[in-house]
Amino acid sequence: MPSIFFPKKNIPHTVLFLFSSLIIVFSFVIGYFVGGARSTKNLVTESNGQTADESKLDFKQFWDVWNFAKTSYYKQPVSDEDLYYGALKGILEGLGDPYSVYFDPKDAEEFISSLNGSFSGIGAEIGIRDEKLVIVAPIDDAPAARAGLQPGDWIVMIDGVETLGMSVDEAVSKIRGDAGTQVKMSISRNGLNSLTEITITREKIVIDSVKWKIDENNIMRISISTFNDDTSELFLDAIQETLTKNVRGIILDLRSNPGGLLTSAIDIASAWVGYQPVVIEKSQENAQTFKGMSAARLADVPTVVLVNGGSASASEIVSGALQDYGLAKLVGTQTFGKGSVQDYRELSDGSAVKVTTATWYTPKGRTIHETGITPDIVIPFTLDEFKQGIDPQLDVAIKVIFGSYVEQKTENKTP
Repeated sequence: MPSIFFPKKNIPHTVLFLFSSLIIVFSFVIGYFVGGARSTKNLVTESNGQTADESKLDFKQFWDVWNFAKTSYYKQPVSDEDLYYGALKGILEGLGDPYSVYFDPKDAEEFISSLNGSFSGIGAEIGIRDEKLVIVAPIDDAPAARAGLQPGDWIVMIDGVETLGMSVDEAVSKIRGDAGTQVKMSISRNGLNSLTEITITREKIVIDSVKWKIDENNIMRISISTFNDDTSELFLDAIQETLTKNVRGIILDLRSNPGGLLTSAIDIASAWVGYQPVVIEKSQENAQTFKGMSAARLADVPTVVLVNGGSASASEIVSGALQDYGLAKLVGTQTFGKGSVQDYRELSDGSAVKVTTATWYTPKGRTIHETGITPDIVIPFTLDEFKQGIDPQLDVAIKVIFGSYVEQKTENKTP
């Protein structure tokens, strides 16, 4: 499941402008593929309007490397297509941003399939934190979750290949595969001294993004696993049931939800915040506010949002907005801190490019990226508790709805 981005039809003009400059770079490089080695101008204009001396940016060298790789590699013949797509991937890797990537046609198809809620793999969102490849969130009842993978687990190796310096999308391509096949991962939770090898059988992953039920306490529990195309419609059914049954409160479970579509996040937040601002996008040039798109039908219903280290991107937008307006109490642990937006564009050959163009802030101006959202009530949830079927975060959420939660305060005493 990818991070939050604008669907093609919803991209604002500012993002379109930023992307157009990238297309210029693509065109320049493609000219070398098609026309061969050509002489370059003495000065190359950089994206910020400044100029760089040709001694620093020698594009002829690019073509020299192309020819050297094509003619000298020991396995022949060398595919022009593979070199071409590899070069385009390299352009995006040069940004040093794990969320800005180039997809060849096959990768682009798999990416869109994951958004549609169906793909083959282990069922876990992965990301980069502190230059390490980590599990952001395993999907409920998917192979990764059943194997015991947790948010924050460091993926040290994939099928014997070290992940140091590996991009997110390269890792995804290694982890995904046909249903029924296996992938072996070396996982660390407490440093390299506690490396654990886990073999997981891939399955077809079908994501039902919204699940809900009214429990024995007349509390509506809504669990959103990801923000997909179907999320808004499924969430609407939960709203109708909530209002019809006159429930005592709502527990919105966004734990281990890695994010998804911005439009879906705004739809869900609108149920509480109405037409008020939901999130602020800040790019290198300006700031844009995205407001709710529907009436605040749940604003008067007591609400608790459950979050953890696997709650990222769209999850942080929703939880941050509800927290800013005082419309919900957040319970759990610090969220992941993925507050950047990607502009996704399909190209003519079926490939695609995804580029980070801005970062997100809550309505009150709190940054999300690399910081995350701090819950109002911090409650840890250990693996042992999970194995025993104990959920202390849910227990506290129920007490908050009933007004019976008393925060435990620790007195500091000097010995």
